[in-house]
Amino acid sequence: MALVGIDLGTTNSLVSVFTADGPQLILNALGEALTPSAVGLSDKGDIIVGSAAKNRLVSHPDKTFARFKRYMGANREVKMGKKTYRAEDMSALILRSLKEDAERHLGEPVDRAIISVPAYFNDVQRKATYAAGKMAGLTVERLINEPTAAALAYGLNSKEDENTFLVIDLGGGTFDVSILEIFEGVMEVRSSAGDAFLGGEDFTDAIVGHFCEQLDKKPDELKPGVKGLLRDLADKAKIQLSSKHEASVKFIDRSAKKPEEKTLTISREKFETLSESLIKRMRRPIQRAIMDADLRADDIDRVVMVGGATRMPVIRAMITRLLKLFPEHSLDPDHVIALGAAVQCGLLDRHEALEDIVMTDVAPFTLGTEITVEPRPGVYETGHFQPIIERNTVIPVSRVATNSTIRKGQKGVDIVVYQGESPMVANNVKLGSFYVAVPHNPQGHESFDIRFTYDVSGILEVIVTTLSDNKSKTLVIEGNPGSIPKEEIVRRFKELEKLKIHPRDAAENTALISRFERAYENSLGDLRQQIGQGLAQFQAILDGQNDTDIKMAREQFSQFLTEIENMDVF
Repeated sequence: MALVGIDLGTTNSLVSVFTADGPQLILNALGEALTPSAVGLSDKGDIIVGSAAKNRLVSHPDKTFARFKRYMGANREVKMGKKTYRAEDMSALILRSLKEDAERHLGEPVDRAIISVPAYFNDVQRKATYAAGKMAGLTVERLINEPTAAALAYGLNSKEDENTFLVIDLGGGTFDVSILEIFEGVMEVRSSAGDAFLGGEDFTDAIVGHFCEQLDKKPDELKPGVKGLLRDLADKAKIQLSSKHEASVKFIDRSAKKPEEKTLTISREKFETLSESLIKRMRRPIQRAIMDADLRADDIDRVVMVGGATRMPVIRAMITRLLKLFPEHSLDPDHVIALGAAVQCGLLDRHEALEDIVMTDVAPFTLGTEITVEPRPGVYETGHFQPIIERNTVIPVSRVATNSTIRKGQKGVDIVVYQGESPMVANNVKLGSFYVAVPHNPQGHESFDIRFTYDVSGILEVIVTTLSDNKSKTLVIEGNPGSIPKEEIVRRFKELEKLKIHPRDAAENTALISRFERAYENSLGDLRQQIGQGLAQFQAILDGQNDTDIKMAREQFSQFLTEIENMDVF
């Protein structure tokens, strides 16, 4: 069965496949690569998708829907005909249409897919995307972050280079930023950040507001048909501003008793003023991504623009000013993610053309547990978040944290797993929970390890081990529950067993610690103090469990000890 890559976008969606000639877009029945992400009902009451639905957004606003990707996973429904639909239901209709296009093109059944999602989609939104794929008759092999897909498309053309590049992905409804490094055929994601509720549609809304002022109306007072028409005109004006300094459109309110034509205008300068708050929102994820990658802006070698909304001059100007680099757009920004998803298909199916390509990704959100803290003696506060795997950690990964019971003689603990960045779990996303019995000890507290192991398929394994009796209990949280057989999950985590060794117990690290101890024993005075400080620093880095930091520290301290060991007293 064929495997296809799908860019499920807010405004448009695409399907692609990896071939011997590289990634290839699949055209729909109209001969177009872009299928509008719109769903509606025809006059006969039949479901229509794509261009047929998009063309009725203005004329039949009560029977046609678009921009529903923003509500993936949300408890929000719309009514079409006699049925109600959630965002994942409508997304499934788009996916089914793309599946049929792929089957027509390939001449064989298509039942496997890799689907792109915004890097900042949380667990609920990702589960909704998996569900949409399942409803469309697809086995979703993997979700790929959109900036990662874009980087794969660009990186395939420059795999021999060594550079650090930043991907700016501004689609219709979401904004993502990722920083990647390419070296010796390895493409490594260093960090991701974004805003799941910021996109090109927000810039369109700004123009709609400006047009409403010219019409002496408020956006909330507009009838659905009029609002749809104004959005359509605002989109056209936004496109005009990409090549002109002023845009003008003709507006006719046919719902009025006496329809009259009005010319609505907007200058590029006015649009830039209206966009200032949105531009500020874009700057924050860019700054966070650079900081999380432990880089400075001048460490970025290239900037890649993805998503149709990046065609706006105001976006390109902001990026150029901020990073002092001209952004690249050698690939069509509307096509890049779908092409990258196809490359991921080739990697998953181990296509021979990609044998020398390695791709790593990162955890987009922090994963951790709820803990209780004691701010004052005898006073306990629940609801605090303890990070275990921090955002932008390279995956697959395994991390462990040691905790203890609150009360002496406590018989068990509730382990509640969350995803997010807030210090309080109430503001994060709950992923699952389970109860763990601990040995009864009336005299003291019981300690236990909580180990998180997270793989590229979005599966999180949580193992809690009570230290006094070395007994363990396991919880597996799947991104797409039931899609992966249990025996396959067991096999995957067996392959990750080596990651479950704490860095302080790894042979290369224990060997370095032994060298530290030997050098300390053989030294006196200031040199002994330096060695002791170095040992303490290395042990602190080991406790941080960051493989990249540990490797760099091991190389630096190894050189430091070699110089000491080779000191000549003669």
